[in-house]
Amino acid sequence: MEYLSKPATAAATLFDSLAAYPLPSVDAQRASDLLSRCPVAQVTPMVSAPALARRAGVGAVFVKDERERMGLGSFKALGAAYVIARDAELGRAAGQTYVTASAGNHGLSVAAGAQAFGAQAVVFLAETVPEAFADRLRDIGADVRRHGAIYEDSMAGAAAAATENGWILLSDSSWPGYFERPHVLMEGYLVLMQEVVDQMDAPPTHIFLQAGVGGLAAASAAYARKTWGGMPRIIVVEPDAAPALFASIKAGSPKVTSGPSSDMGRLDCKEPSLIALKGLARDADGFMLITEAEGAAGSNICAAAGLSSTPSGAAGVAGLIAAKADQAAFGLTEGSRVLVILSEEAS
Repeated sequence: MEYLSKPATAAATLFDSLAAYPLPSVDAQRASDLLSRCPVAQVTPMVSAPALARRAGVGAVFVKDERERMGLGSFKALGAAYVIARDAELGRAAGQTYVTASAGNHGLSVAAGAQAFGAQAVVFLAETVPEAFADRLRDIGADVRRHGAIYEDSMAGAAAAATENGWILLSDSSWPGYFERPHVLMEGYLVLMQEVVDQMDAPPTHIFLQAGVGGLAAASAAYARKTWGGMPRIIVVEPDAAPALFASIKAGSPKVTSGPSSDMGRLDCKEPSLIALKGLARDADGFMLITEAEGAAGSNICAAAGLSSTPSGAAGVAGLIAAKADQAAFGLTEGSRVLVILSEEAS
């Protein structure tokens, strides 16, 4: 485990360098109103987990359980499908082809949204994505294409295909010149945090948020700040094999990182989303890296507590457990109330 308390000067420099780019939306109601029309858009549970609290040495742990979100098995159901639903409201979805790259559940959301609104989905996968996941995509009508060794390669393939074929690129990341759709996509994630606020009887003292490109973490942090102000201490958790946000915050500028493949595959993204990075430069208090062993331990601990997930889905819990080694650095005590998100079902 490695922890970086957000360096004020570097974070301010980074935030200023991204001045031309949008911050995450905090308009949860717009997303909630639209998604409420979907017959499978049910509120997901909030679970008190005393076994996790005892293991972490804190007063309480509250788990937002996204494993059954809209029948797709992860919070990602709130993202791309919401973008396509917004397009459908404007009469722009039917007959279109949406293309994306995916390290996991984002592709399912694109495919499900396309199927629901009369569109087509093409999903590019890197070689490291299991074939079982490719089959799940095909089962809901996606055209699956393999491209490259890592996620960034598959994203380049999707972008090229969009240009060549006149398709709509629907990424969950953002970069210079590509902001509109990922900004809307992150707005969909706010539904999760709107539910959290309604489900908690008091604000948490800490929030541990796992991150790949950073979309979920940034949307959640932005809504937490809107609702609870500066009270919760917000910690972003990444695999040490993919430290894109950590490295960017530390350097004071966006960084493309490198490293081996991570078993936390949904989080194995070497380049940050710029919308997410800007938001987290403002809203997060600290950034931590966890090892592969720590990620696996978090998943195993969740399973023992009756909350089975993958190392990616349980990475926030893994970060909290790893933080026990230096609770003072995180401001954790026996009275802390910690919020984590169990972001996907077990494989």
